[in-house]
Amino acid sequence: MKRGRTLFAALVAIAVVASACGGAGSGGSTGGAAATASPVTRPDVIVGSTNFYEQITLGELYSQILEANGYKVTRRFNLGNREIVEPALESGQIDLDAEYLATLLAFLDKDGKIAKPTTDPKETQTGLQKVLDPKALTVLDYAQATDQNGFVVTKDTATSKNLKKLSDLVPVAPTMVLGGPPECPTRPFCALGLKNVYGITFKDFKPLDSGGPLTITALEGKQIDVGLLFTSDPSIVAKNFVLLDDDKHLQLADNIAPVVRNALLQKDDGTLKRLLNSISAKLSQAELNDMNKQVAVDKADSKVVAAAWLKKQGLIK
Repeated sequence: MKRGRTLFAALVAIAVVASACGGAGSGGSTGGAAATASPVTRPDVIVGSTNFYEQITLGELYSQILEANGYKVTRRFNLGNREIVEPALESGQIDLDAEYLATLLAFLDKDGKIAKPTTDPKETQTGLQKVLDPKALTVLDYAQATDQNGFVVTKDTATSKNLKKLSDLVPVAPTMVLGGPPECPTRPFCALGLKNVYGITFKDFKPLDSGGPLTITALEGKQIDVGLLFTSDPSIVAKNFVLLDDDKHLQLADNIAPVVRNALLQKDDGTLKRLLNSISAKLSQAELNDMNKQVAVDKADSKVVAAAWLKKQGLIK
């Protein structure tokens, strides 16, 4: 159910990255009192991202906290999909980016010969690191925030039926309609998984789209009672939907985490790792969704949104 990605040939990927990098902007300020007082020479850092708003905001979070602590950062955002960005990271055209544990593991180890994604983020992170080791990459701490399948209800439905988590649906689902992509009834992370893992059976299913406008409209119009959206969808905040907690861990762990080149970490004294981990420690689902809403719905600048969040969390001045 994750956002679709198109495969590109390796040579095309490198060419596109080279082209994108040539016109990319950079942030070279070395700010903050800590940077002024410290005699330590910080390595230059190139932060990359794929081509959607959440990734650019995450890239800004990483870039700005590093800049505030004396690092010269070059931004190479909007490079394309993972088929382009991952080779750029491996080849050193970028030094770090924001990733999603389960999706990256499945992408790099398609046959699961080394490790397979699980519903446990720690286990998935450990498996991912085994795949990253030969590539001289390190996955740092993961956030509580994810971008994966989620099930939402309206605020009114949540209140009237006392719904906070998926298991709360068990006694009331037989009176409710589930909406989602047409393949949902036979997919292990959609209706089939809800039945097998939670024992949830709905009165009916309405085929719509994959976490898109049809699902949102159907929820608002009360054509469905429960809808499938991505957990970081900005409409959850914009429409005041309630994201039900996956308390029995149906979904694979697609927690957000920075992935960094070992060559960069080896040039650093540990500060870079500590700074990036400090973002993961504070990045909750609600915080990510609120930033996504500001950028995608309110049309705020990712730089401004990221700076405000970092200041609110006490991570920069």
